[in-house]
Amino acid sequence: MLSSAVRIGFSVLLIVGVPVLSKRSARPELVQGVPKTALYFSAVVSQWILAAVGALVVIFAWPDGLAMGLAPVSSSSFLQWTLILVVASVAGLGLVLLLEQRGWWPEEPEMVRALMPQTRRERWWAFLGLAPTAGLCEEFLYRGFLLAEVTAWFHSAAWGVAVSSVAFGLAHSYQGLNGMVRAGLLGALLAWPVVHTGSLYPSMTAHFLIDAVALLWLGPKFMRQES
Repeated sequence: MLSSAVRIGFSVLLIVGVPVLSKRSARPELVQGVPKTALYFSAVVSQWILAAVGALVVIFAWPDGLAMGLAPVSSSSFLQWTLILVVASVAGLGLVLLLEQRGWWPEEPEMVRALMPQTRRERWWAFLGLAPTAGLCEEFLYRGFLLAEVTAWFHSAAWGVAVSSVAFGLAHSYQGLNGMVRAGLLGALLAWPVVHTGSLYPSMTAHFLIDAVALLWLGPKFMRQES
């Protein structure tokens, strides 16, 4: 009974608490003047702390879930799923940015533009800190723990994908409605191979690559074109 309450409490934290904290801590007036590398460091540390708490919840309150998302996957299946996820996500993101540039889609909020890396040091931080942290921690939390937990609640993988994807979108509330919708759709896409293969490895790798491309190439490229 206690273990179930702990898992539910952590799920509520992911669904409600993280979006509230994300929105409150990423207000422009709070980050204005703060070096981007300091913001990146804060984001990396906070995600690893949350993932560590999630790991403790699994270890002590859900021992049977220790193997969730760790099913072996063949190299061909891994490469196929990873390629599908990356190509579909980058193509979709590129289309959205192109529509934004032409005024056919709502623009990114100033907060998102302000967080794009510009200097070499910031780009290294994005590549070695933000992108792999998102790939590992967010996939474990949302496509690993929360997807499995909600699926168990409703005995339905569809509900698990829906709730975990909405929670993932809300966690990006600081990016505005546009960013939340985009993150939610990405979450649903990344959940697809987890449901079909039981493995997080393709989603983790794809998430890292998608964020790396978005932070190091697509985002800065369109910002330069707008300037």
